[in-house]
Amino acid sequence: MKKFIAILLALAMVLVLVACGGNGSNTSGTNTGDNSGSSSSGSSTSPDNSGSSTSPSGNEPSSGVELVLITDLGTIDDRSFNQGSWEGLVQYAQEKGISHDYIQPADQSDDDYLNAIDLAVQMGAKVIVTPGFLFEVPIHTAQSIYPNVMFILIDGTPHSGDYTPVIANNTVGVTYAEEQSGFLAGYAAVMDGYTKLGFMGGMAVPAVVRFGHGYIQGAELAAKELGLADGAITMNYYYTGVFWPLPEILTMSSAWYNDGIEVIFAAGGAIFDSIFPAAEQAGKFAIGVDVDQSNLSSAVITSAMKQLSKSVYDKISEFYNGSFPGGQHVVYDAANGGVGLPMNNSKFNSFTQAQYDAIYAKLASGSVKVDNDIEIAPDAIPTSKVIVTSFN
Repeated sequence: MKKFIAILLALAMVLVLVACGGNGSNTSGTNTGDNSGSSSSGSSTSPDNSGSSTSPSGNEPSSGVELVLITDLGTIDDRSFNQGSWEGLVQYAQEKGISHDYIQPADQSDDDYLNAIDLAVQMGAKVIVTPGFLFEVPIHTAQSIYPNVMFILIDGTPHSGDYTPVIANNTVGVTYAEEQSGFLAGYAAVMDGYTKLGFMGGMAVPAVVRFGHGYIQGAELAAKELGLADGAITMNYYYTGVFWPLPEILTMSSAWYNDGIEVIFAAGGAIFDSIFPAAEQAGKFAIGVDVDQSNLSSAVITSAMKQLSKSVYDKISEFYNGSFPGGQHVVYDAANGGVGLPMNNSKFNSFTQAQYDAIYAKLASGSVKVDNDIEIAPDAIPTSKVIVTSFN
């Protein structure tokens, strides 16, 4: 009976899995990521491969898969958070010849995430990677149900809904110093000569707020170091409330550019798909987020990165090395190389690698500190050089 129920559940869950072809669709189906659809050890899982939408049998999920990632909002090839995390898993799996797969839940509810976790366990997962704060409550539940499975929760810590962290010994919570990454973006932009800045975030969740607040503080310090007059830097600031593109975001971005904004920091998942085209049409510029997004648009001058791939790779490696940091909350920041700008692909006019290295070293040493208080309003952050106009 137990086996029969498991088969029924597996068949039902086929509907919630997605092919990892590069079309970015939200269709369902599992995917091993290689062209044959095989889930064999060491299979290629690059997001832009075609892959099969089901397991080799065509009617059941893959089995015998050690490493599984469950996507958050968006697809595996979202050119942002999911993809950055997936690439770290794939890198380790391919180097070591370990079987790996991913699951895209049917929706973003706690039950959908728990169903996806259950399927991953049925597939044989030893380690499950879950990128995004929406997994905090589901992982709080799952870590007790599956004590022999290791969970890597990216960008969050497990809690029951009251935001009090409860991290079991089979779970590690990984977060990032987004305020430092945003700081570097704002500092570089002003050092590069931009004086009319914009910030568009997604939902006003802690990570997005920290990006924006850091952006303001980086611009402020750069303006001071350049000896600019009080109020020399202006910044429009807005939370869009979503992590996906909307016509309204394109319209607002275009209006900002037409009103003189030179560069907009797009810090909200796929909202870049509305902001980058507006920048291109206006002949203006944008800043990406989470991963290096320089290949997405000629308008992108840099990206405020969280080293998603590195953190996922590190934690999987630690599991196989016998040093998995279960029960811990690990923060990736400048001190451990966990945030930064992709200087090799950035398109700055005058901001140099030497300037970047100098300010990065100050962040890493703590001689420059960035306030990460998310309770303060953006236009209430103490500044003299930067005037922030909030649109929320």
